[in-house]
Amino acid sequence: MLDRAALALNDRAETLSGALPALLVEAQRIAATVIIGVHGRKRAGPGETFWQYRPYSFGDTAQQIDWHRSARSDRVFIRENEWEAANTLWLWVSPSVTMGFQSHLASVTKSDRAKLLALAIASLAVRANERVSLLGTGMLPAHSRPALMRLAQMLIAQPSTQALPHVIRLPKFSTVLMFGDFLEPPQDIARSLSSIAAHGVAGHVVQVSDPAEETLPYSGRVQFEEMAGPLRYVAGKTEALREAYQEKFQAQRAQVRDIARRIGWSFAVHRTDEPPLRILHALHGLIGGEKSRARGARTF
Repeated sequence: MLDRAALALNDRAETLSGALPALLVEAQRIAATVIIGVHGRKRAGPGETFWQYRPYSFGDTAQQIDWHRSARSDRVFIRENEWEAANTLWLWVSPSVTMGFQSHLASVTKSDRAKLLALAIASLAVRANERVSLLGTGMLPAHSRPALMRLAQMLIAQPSTQALPHVIRLPKFSTVLMFGDFLEPPQDIARSLSSIAAHGVAGHVVQVSDPAEETLPYSGRVQFEEMAGPLRYVAGKTEALREAYQEKFQAQRAQVRDIARRIGWSFAVHRTDEPPLRILHALHGLIGGEKSRARGARTF
């Protein structure tokens, strides 16, 4: 059953990501990298993996000539390697039990939508030969199509907890993309995100919300139950609570947005009643470098 569910999630993500060009994860100051990565960019450049032979031309040095290949022909050939760069996209989908919420206004849970978006972004990255991994899982970054199945399996099997990511030190030229409802206490969110960004890691935060969480579209007598605990509250006239509730919800969102801005990350909101392709387009532009991170955190 798990493999079947993973296949279904992978198929949906492939369909969604197929509408966009291949994602090239932007790596800040990539030309200055010293450590050569393990995957290529499908073009000639510094690296250890053979790329192609081409005929000798004016300006080439004798050291570039492949004498073994040239000896089998009446022409002189240059051996070119594939340009390689250390660059990894780290994904995180909140395992919070609150991500399982789905109101009558949405067709999916927050968790299902976040997992779909994460895998769609991973699919785009793999097409561009970028390495991807899931934050905190111990999975080695990979850039192969089978890696998408491993990602899908991990996302499907992810247990529900209340944990935000622990302090993690990531390599240089890493990019982190986090999906969650971010309803935890702001000080906990700030501590978690700041610990990841402390070493110069670029990042993007996507707050996934259900439309009912934003609008409180209920009226009359309603019993509210805490998803992560035993608390219950019965409202006799729910519509009377709407304005105060919306103010508190927006205040939480504003604090998460400010946390992202302080550490130089982007912040975005996605509602589960919206088409997923819209946020995927926006993330593609951010991570792919169409919107420069040099301008600081962005909100959209």
